[in-house]
Amino acid sequence: MKRHFTATAFVVSQGKTLLHWHRKLGQWMPPGGHLLPDEDPVTGALREVREETGLEAELLPLTPIFSFSYPQQIPVPYTVLLEDIPEAGELHQHIDLIYFCRPLPGQAQRPLPVDDTLVWATEEQLQRNEALTLPGRKAEPVAEDVRVLALEAIRVERDAA
Repeated sequence: MKRHFTATAFVVSQGKTLLHWHRKLGQWMPPGGHLLPDEDPVTGALREVREETGLEAELLPLTPIFSFSYPQQIPVPYTVLLEDIPEAGELHQHIDLIYFCRPLPGQAQRPLPVDDTLVWATEEQLQRNEALTLPGRKAEPVAEDVRVLALEAIRVERDAA
């Protein structure tokens, strides 16, 4: 079975996380996607945030940065998921490196791109397992893994403040 490396970033700000409706998969997801050739996972995760939301972001600190100058350190993901992806009749897997990040100062207040697929989900909505709604569409539930990780990202952001 083929496996692809992907990077995902839960964008959190003030007790909310940014999710988008993935039309192809029919579910709420954080920004993320395939890593480009020769791209490290942090660069890929932040690129996906920029491409899918228009926001510039930075990782939330999860682990210490050591004081040596070489080799360069790449921040570790919060977790790594192995996801089955059915596509064009052929199953493959994503090795998905999950990061938590926040918008750079001033970015969270910017209007989101007008593509009607993005929503800031509140901690309360996620705790209640509330289905999320986009204008003109029916409410759709948030998958368990997305909900659990979104709540954890909100907690990490709160603890980092």
